[in-house]
Amino acid sequence: MSGLELKDVRVQYRQAGRGERVVHAVDGVDLSVTAGETLGLVGESGCGKTTTAQAVLRLVESDSGLVRFDGIDVTALGARGLRRLRRRMQIIYQDPYESLDPRFRVEATVAEPLVVHREGTRDERREGVEQGLELAGLTPPGPYLDRDPHELSGGQRQRVMIAMALANNPDLLIADEPTTALDVTVQAQVLKLLKDLQAETRMALLLITHDLGIVRHMADKVCVMQHGKIVEAGETEKVFSNPQHAYTKMLLAAEPKGKPPRSNETAPVVVKADKLKVWFPIKRGFFRRFCFKRFQGILNWRAYRRWIRCRGSSACPVGAMERENKSFPSASG
Repeated sequence: MSGLELKDVRVQYRQAGRGERVVHAVDGVDLSVTAGETLGLVGESGCGKTTTAQAVLRLVESDSGLVRFDGIDVTALGARGLRRLRRRMQIIYQDPYESLDPRFRVEATVAEPLVVHREGTRDERREGVEQGLELAGLTPPGPYLDRDPHELSGGQRQRVMIAMALANNPDLLIADEPTTALDVTVQAQVLKLLKDLQAETRMALLLITHDLGIVRHMADKVCVMQHGKIVEAGETEKVFSNPQHAYTKMLLAAEPKGKPPRSNETAPVVVKADKLKVWFPIKRGFFRRFCFKRFQGILNWRAYRRWIRCRGSSACPVGAMERENKSFPSASG
């Protein structure tokens, strides 16, 4: 079949100790997803969803079973064949801040798949990065290219991960809880983005989540997973409207229903903030005597050395000079 197919896939982890303990993380999983289709994989945390995704990409090796993509046995591929196939299979992890290398700026991060797979010249890769960022909703892309991960919001980091995953135009995208770390507004934007991209590229989407509302909105089919096994599978509407397995019924019963109660407009104010500012003093190391927020205005080492000779009682020499109505040193001093 065209697309992804798993048959009786098993992944076991062995724990050393008093007698070796075997954990059946994935225990005989069968599922399939075709081009242009979205399959939702749902279940509680620790049930084996992420390990299943890793087994598809061979980030972990399966102990037995068949993983086939477009008729190719993924488990039988060597290193070169697997690298070529991974161009067509990509994953988005749930925590973009942990997934992004803090040493890489946005341009280098998104371009890395193109570099690994030796696609295009440097100028062509830069053009591809800009197109990917625009596709992921970071427009215009120019201001984002030289930013580090910590300079981005949660939604922007997730969009960078999406641009990175789409850099090689994959036929299969695995989205592992892509909206967990995002607020509700950004969640809706990211889900709409994935839906639009799928309609445009006809890629297969394996959506891993524990949010049944997202599955109901996004998925054509759903697989319910418990303790490493698929306990129920079928079309989303049928499974949700007429669940057969007790665990599926329990998940649906736990889904929040109804509308939240309206807030009491006459309730007393508990917390109020006005003109709040936050700064972080450096308490250790070479700069420990200086207030970072104020001292950041000194732009070069020569100006800094002029100030470090000061041995007043104040922890912040800039503040002391301000109290004496003296001018701040210039960056060229």
